[in-house]
Amino acid sequence: MNFHSQLLARAEQGNPIRVGLIGAGKFGSMYLAQVPRTPGVHMVGIADLAPANAHAALARVGWEADRAQASSLDDAVRSGKTHVGDDWQALVAHPGVDIIIECTGNPIAAVDHCLAAFKHGKHVINVTVEADAFCGPLLAHRAREAVVVYSLAYGDQPGLACELVDWAKTCGFPIIAAGRGHKWLPKFRESTPDTVWDHWGVTAEQARIGGMNPKMFNAFLDGSKPAIESTAIANATGLQVQAEGITFAPASVEQIPTVMRLKSDGGVLSAKGVVDVVSSLNTDGTSVGYDIRKGVWVCVEAPNDYIQRCFKEYQVFTDPDGRCMVQYKKWHLIGLELGISVASVGLRREPTGVAQHFNADVVATAKRNLKAGELLDGEGGYTVFGKLSPAKVSLEVGSLPLGLAHHLKLRRDVAKDQSLTWDDVVIDEEQPAYRVRKEMEALFQK
Repeated sequence: MNFHSQLLARAEQGNPIRVGLIGAGKFGSMYLAQVPRTPGVHMVGIADLAPANAHAALARVGWEADRAQASSLDDAVRSGKTHVGDDWQALVAHPGVDIIIECTGNPIAAVDHCLAAFKHGKHVINVTVEADAFCGPLLAHRAREAVVVYSLAYGDQPGLACELVDWAKTCGFPIIAAGRGHKWLPKFRESTPDTVWDHWGVTAEQARIGGMNPKMFNAFLDGSKPAIESTAIANATGLQVQAEGITFAPASVEQIPTVMRLKSDGGVLSAKGVVDVVSSLNTDGTSVGYDIRKGVWVCVEAPNDYIQRCFKEYQVFTDPDGRCMVQYKKWHLIGLELGISVASVGLRREPTGVAQHFNADVVATAKRNLKAGELLDGEGGYTVFGKLSPAKVSLEVGSLPLGLAHHLKLRRDVAKDQSLTWDDVVIDEEQPAYRVRKEMEALFQK
């Protein structure tokens, strides 16, 4: 990719890529751990609701104490140090910042941050994939209007999956399916922040020490995050969504080409060219073996006998017929890899994945029987989970997107496993995120 040599050149020229970070949580902290060793990148400012927590994060990841002591953003640009504060609006407006990394994990706030950044001519790397899932196509549209770059985050699974899909298309392979792995059993659908660590594989104390947010990690466990990330992948790559959504079919890496085939061929798919998720657990809870739980994959098809023979000659993982093959990345390192997005956007003005279609949607679905008057608490919480749906279906039904299912009061009872609609909730129609979503729906219904 030649990024490192270009970054070295920027450093030698005294012209680094100047970055602002909003949100110093787990993902943000992982990126901050890499910044001191990345040439040609200057973290100008960090905006967090709790600056003291941001300073604590910097200490935890190994920053020298004086590195984040710039008295202002102006001082940070002059000195090469970093300013830490709580004023995100000042950060996105400052002329010394080239790229904003939105890293709050709050989809409602993320929309405000992205739109404000576009207004001020800033490129945006949106780590808050929940926001991309419910209005990414519109955010990308707004970015193009502002002549800036809007990008998914490399290191997160959607960005890595987009890279694999692009690899497959660029090589000329027909794509059968692509997606990510997941640790999944149907009972996880009902998990809450109170039960997440029982299933995740760490103790509550280990999670506390690691700064792991139980609500956020529960969004992975209950299937919401796989739906969110599958939506981002579909909308960025043009892949479609099956009517049934995600299969969570158990499969080791070696089994993916066999499982990710059409049902008529012995697989689980109802169509080719779709997004899906494979589970690292068999239905009885045992491990599938060499799994892809923390990684991404793309399953491609040999279009002729010659390429099928090549698969055999190079001994890649294929289905029994030798025609379907898997390419994969076993691990994703989240914020530790985010520097690839910063380099791609800052040096080449190229996103590492961006919504170009509205093929997929994540609809809020009742995790239990809900009563009128209750407040929804969004992904990973106690009330709803996210279900992957073809966007055409969600628009026809009037489904409530999961990204907006935060602090909304129910107008009426909703049965367990029933997807919510706009009519089920009381919503502030002046909320920017709501207006952006409705603008997107109108744009793609034309």
